[in-house]
Amino acid sequence: MAEIYNIKTGYPYPAGATANPNGVNFSIFSRHATAVELLLFETAESLEPFQSITLQTQVNRTFYAWHVFVEKLPAGVWYTWRMDGPNNTPQSGQMFDKDKHLLDPCARAVSQKLWDRKAACLPGDNIRTSMRSMVIDDHYDWEGDVALAIRSENAIIYELNVGGFTRHHSAGVKHPGTFAGLIEKIPYLKELGITHVELLPVMAFDEQDVPSGTADLGLSNYWGYSTHSFYSPHPSYCVTPEQGTHIQEFRDLVKALHKAGIGVILDVVFNHTAEGGTGGPIINFKGIDSEIYYHIDSLNKTIFRDYTGCGNTVNANHPFVSNFIVDCLEYWVENMHVDGFRFDLASAMARGEGGMPLRDPPVLWAIELSEKLARTKLIAEAWDAAGLYQVGSFPGYRWAEWNGIYRDAVRRFLRGEKGLIGDLATRLCGSSDLYHPEGRLPINSINFITCHDGFTLLDLFSYNDKHNLANGESNRDGCNHNLSWNCGIEGPTDNPDVNEFRIKQVKNAFAILLLSQGVPMFLAGDELLKTQHGNNNGWCQNNELTWFDWNISAGKREIMRFVQRMIALRKRNPSLMRRRFLSGQKHNENNLPDISWHGARIDQPNWYDPEARVLAFTLAAASEGSGHLHVMLNMSDSKVEMELPPLKHMSWHLAIDTSKTSPHDAIDPKDQTKHKRKHYTAEPKSVVVMESSPSTWREF
Repeated sequence: MAEIYNIKTGYPYPAGATANPNGVNFSIFSRHATAVELLLFETAESLEPFQSITLQTQVNRTFYAWHVFVEKLPAGVWYTWRMDGPNNTPQSGQMFDKDKHLLDPCARAVSQKLWDRKAACLPGDNIRTSMRSMVIDDHYDWEGDVALAIRSENAIIYELNVGGFTRHHSAGVKHPGTFAGLIEKIPYLKELGITHVELLPVMAFDEQDVPSGTADLGLSNYWGYSTHSFYSPHPSYCVTPEQGTHIQEFRDLVKALHKAGIGVILDVVFNHTAEGGTGGPIINFKGIDSEIYYHIDSLNKTIFRDYTGCGNTVNANHPFVSNFIVDCLEYWVENMHVDGFRFDLASAMARGEGGMPLRDPPVLWAIELSEKLARTKLIAEAWDAAGLYQVGSFPGYRWAEWNGIYRDAVRRFLRGEKGLIGDLATRLCGSSDLYHPEGRLPINSINFITCHDGFTLLDLFSYNDKHNLANGESNRDGCNHNLSWNCGIEGPTDNPDVNEFRIKQVKNAFAILLLSQGVPMFLAGDELLKTQHGNNNGWCQNNELTWFDWNISAGKREIMRFVQRMIALRKRNPSLMRRRFLSGQKHNENNLPDISWHGARIDQPNWYDPEARVLAFTLAAASEGSGHLHVMLNMSDSKVEMELPPLKHMSWHLAIDTSKTSPHDAIDPKDQTKHKRKHYTAEPKSVVVMESSPSTWREF
């Protein structure tokens, strides 16, 4: 049994548990609590506290902060809070339950060892099944590390799940499914050429938050969009979470990635929490001040407004909640050195306390204008589950957006829809129709064709319909509007022509993505022909269906090589990474416009042809010493003789042709040869790229 510690009044700031040589200060905000108790545990699995501290309103409360200082208490102690107050009436909007053990919203490390979600939904004391918060020692040697400052126009984002990236037996890492496991795979990321990893949620989330039918199949919340502790790295991604090493292990990952020149973007979920709706568990926010933290129905305050599809919606524009969110983000930047954030269902954060969208949401502007976040990338998923869609109009100027309009246009073009070349051209140029009118830039567009949510890239060309029965929801879950094409056969096939065609389509997709102005993002595994067998909603599949398979066959290596070469082509051509919109004006010594458009004939794009599936464009060199690019896109079913624009004192050299097999599909500059003809034959459903080179280069 641990000793009993003396206590003092304590102080309201900072929130959370703060250790110093004299002890630990605990502080937690609750406006409406009438009684507060702090319970201290020796370990995360202790079933009884070694000390319970009842806070006194006249002594341990300053305005709405409850605080106490525990003398000589060391770091490493685990703790929970209990609070009493109004409970679940139509008038109060509160769900206080004096029997429920609550996590500290500012806890830097949490344990889920004893956690039972069902018990937290039922009346009664859940001390034996609750999560715990830990007092941590925050010292760490960063070895001079700082957040990276990679300009957005130079960024190439790689979206991955920390657990799934190394959990497959083929990963061969010491600690599968952890931050440490990901560190071992940094050489692969560096070889691929990406500049940033975008990590699916790594803030502590509830793996038990799944529907009953899904739980009956033994499945769990795999993606992590069920956060409960926004300051704590997820314990399952740690090697020794019982020792409270969460912060250290995450910092080790960030430091290692930065040493490799790779930035870290966190997928964050401030639109809802793991507590769900009225029947959901009490974990922290519900039992601390439900009406402040969540959108509550104004007529019946026992009802949670749900704009997220997850049972509740965070009341992000309440002054206290807004401050909590901004402080949290600043913590991850200042103390954890992350380089950016992608905000899940960010449009839910644009809603005011009545639920209506705000023109200038305080929380979003506070994030944008924070000096501590000034060099941090901000990316919005600019929609929510209640119909608010803000792609092109998300509040603020610095915010980039997941460009779902880009995704849909490219998918439609790739599957052969006609008459799209005008829209496609706009998407290729950074979606100026969406961003230029408000003074924003191409870098506001995060271009993607696939992401964690939906088909993988190979599945996009292998399935017309979703196949989600394995999720336990009778195939009702997942998006039905996939704009996919199975290339003639649904699912796997032994037909070599279909398989070859699917691989070409994967190459076409990567080529278009990496030839587009804006910021490209792709899903981990797409470069190795990852399949989920038609499941377009793998959120609950923590198994080999979704894990990254490190068994790299020759066929997979061909695609990986192609992606590497496409990334290298993008990096060596500044004309593909412009910060400002293309104008069609001439700005170079060759008297070429920055972009010119063509069809099969030079300067003759078929903008108004409803049958058109062919488009070409020429990008003039964007800097001294770089070359020009000529791109030909043929998504028709026939070969097309494409005219090449003439160049003075230079010649065209073939760099990319997706119709060819490796290594002729993507050719390094040192191996490129001069193309002497004035035309190039673009094969059906193919992408071709020519790079300009001095006429002294060897000829074909």
